[in-house]
Amino acid sequence: MDAQLDPMALCADYRLAWLSRHTSLITRREVMSGNAKFGTYGDGKELAQLALAHVFQLGDIRSGYYRDQTFMFATGALTPQQFFAQLYGHTDIAADPTSGGRMMNAHFATRMLDSHGNWLNQSARINSAADISPTAGQMPRLVGLAYASRLYRELPELQYLSTFSQRGNEVAFGMIGNASCAEGVFWEAINAIGLLRAPAIISVWDDGYGISVPNEKQFAKADLSALLSGFEYDPVSGQGLRHVAVHGWDYSALLEAYVKAAQAAREEHIPSIVHVTELTQPQGHSTSGSHERYKSRQRLEWERAHDPLPRMRCWLLEHDYASESTLNDIERETACEAEDARSAAWQAFQEPLRSKADQLATLLEQCDSQGLALAAQIRAEQRPSVRGLLTTAHSVLFRGLGPTPATKCNPPSALANWYMAEREALRKSYGSHLYRADQHATHHVPVVPAVYDPDLIDVPGYEILRATFDAWLAKDARVCIFGEDVGMLGDVNQGTAGLQEKYGPLRITDTGIREATIIGQAIGMALRGLRPIAEIQYLDYILYAMSQLSDDLATLHWRTVGGQAAPVIVRTRGHRLEGVWHSGSPMGTLVNALRGMHIVVPRDMTRASGFYSTLLSAGEPALVVEVLNGYRQREQLPNNLGEYTLALGVPEVLRTGSDMTLVTYGACCRIAMAAAEQLEAVGIHMEVIDIQCLLPFDIHGLIVESLKKTNRLIVLDEDVPGGASAYILQQIIETQAGYWHLDAPPRTITAQPHRPAYTSDGDYASKPNAEDVFLAALEVMKQ
Repeated sequence: MDAQLDPMALCADYRLAWLSRHTSLITRREVMSGNAKFGTYGDGKELAQLALAHVFQLGDIRSGYYRDQTFMFATGALTPQQFFAQLYGHTDIAADPTSGGRMMNAHFATRMLDSHGNWLNQSARINSAADISPTAGQMPRLVGLAYASRLYRELPELQYLSTFSQRGNEVAFGMIGNASCAEGVFWEAINAIGLLRAPAIISVWDDGYGISVPNEKQFAKADLSALLSGFEYDPVSGQGLRHVAVHGWDYSALLEAYVKAAQAAREEHIPSIVHVTELTQPQGHSTSGSHERYKSRQRLEWERAHDPLPRMRCWLLEHDYASESTLNDIERETACEAEDARSAAWQAFQEPLRSKADQLATLLEQCDSQGLALAAQIRAEQRPSVRGLLTTAHSVLFRGLGPTPATKCNPPSALANWYMAEREALRKSYGSHLYRADQHATHHVPVVPAVYDPDLIDVPGYEILRATFDAWLAKDARVCIFGEDVGMLGDVNQGTAGLQEKYGPLRITDTGIREATIIGQAIGMALRGLRPIAEIQYLDYILYAMSQLSDDLATLHWRTVGGQAAPVIVRTRGHRLEGVWHSGSPMGTLVNALRGMHIVVPRDMTRASGFYSTLLSAGEPALVVEVLNGYRQREQLPNNLGEYTLALGVPEVLRTGSDMTLVTYGACCRIAMAAAEQLEAVGIHMEVIDIQCLLPFDIHGLIVESLKKTNRLIVLDEDVPGGASAYILQQIIETQAGYWHLDAPPRTITAQPHRPAYTSDGDYASKPNAEDVFLAALEVMKQ
């Protein structure tokens, strides 16, 4: 008998399947009873995930979605009690190691960093990249998670990173629902994985629906396998993916399919798609609705007949792998086990809340009769929440305020102290780890000034960038650069010219036009210990990758409470090039969407070089926007490129003045300096400050120090009105209290609300220019 069909092993699998099913059933009950807010679950997908778990090895990594609880249980990456802790939103990472209560239930992750921010040994662990809800959002990063194995196998200089890979033997497993396969990023990722020969196994859990929409309205021909057939693996080119379709209730066929797929991926680096069909969803999509609303009676009857657990039961009995009494015992025992896990999770979740409730009740009892009544209500509350307790305390503390007399309770000062402390603790429990605070944070990188030879050499800006990348590629084997045209061409502005010939196509790599998976590839590679620099050719095109940047990369460290990090550097260029889709400046969009990343906006390539070295020396994700007209601009060449660093969040005063402060960045610095010279001629002395970095922003308050002297403020920005300029004003006026130093209203000078028009005249009319600054400064001075 095949070892996988050993009766004891099959009964153990049946036990896990039922434990997972009972967990799903209890999840719905807990939401409907009011103990939890929302529930989703993986019922109906149990057997396929068990079969997959059998071929998953230490060092492998998962990129899945919110149906994969059975797989997580089977690999030991999650316990049912931890599953329920996440359902309740327990903020203790010891209870919910995935997200500390920050993500809704069934969003899975494993800890990849220790409490000091250092990488754990991935090669000896079960690994799961942190899930996200956006449909198919897990697919772009799968490209990099799998491709990293190829780099570890084929680049000898990476062999020392044995805690991340054992010579590229690891497989990346992607899981996705059928309806999400209609998303464009799914097909983009499939194409990239097949092209890159990245060892991934992609499982499609196909239950025939996407909430209420059947496959007939999701795919041409209503057949996903037919569409995937065009990607079939070609042994001549070595590209493509092997594809197999298998029924989700046929356990022996599932086991066979995954064994073959894993062997091909692990030994030959041939990726596969396992299309698991005829799956069911016994409780519907989630607790937010009932599938009886949109499924016909015939369909519901079919689903009951094809539920994989009863089908497995019949198969086990038919082949004498187990007796009926054994299976009955398993079903009964796992129901108790799941309920015990729920009870333990609920008790652990409630204990600190009840302690806080008791603290507040004791304080209220010291107040008055109304306080006594409120205390009694709090002690009787079955499901206390911090929000409810704070709201009650607030109402007591401030009910005596107002224009009309009111009964004052003269609450004890201890109540106010408790209230403020708990408010702060609550915000901290959900707000920590947006940026790194450990030794890998950018602010821990020492500042190393640029060093110049006595005989200064002027070179075009692109040569400074190229020399910087060359230095880092030489000293850090983890650094890889990839994107459209960065390889043979050396990027459209020659910043990587000649580097592919020097370091090879695996470290300097041309990609297709696929911005979403360029960013996803970088995320996956960074999660596996590499230091990718991902190029998006023009800033305007970063919009193609916004979901990966905003939903995945920017939130990763926060949503795992410091458990994962992906130090991706996104390199792009923008500003002042002529043409509607090559000269945009959506900086306000980026600043708002990418909290959790750094956004660096150097005015020239020397400063870009310093920032790249800082970022490569640290461990945080960042976006660097290079100025398009700076590549041919000649600059003095430092002789310590690769060592020279700049601090993030520290502006630079480009020109001192006493009459007003102008704050700007990037390409607008040259415009500001030209305007300042014109203003000097008419007796107005403008101080010009280059922000250099939008996130973080002016960490030492240099701009406010300037306002104390000038008492007037202009913000110059290429974004649309109310774009990045609104953020800059909020930082200066509100966060840094610059308002108190102004003698005139602050003024913004921005681009027009439309896209930048073509030709030089179109640029002049669309974007701010020196004359705009001059005229605005005159108006401010009149005020």
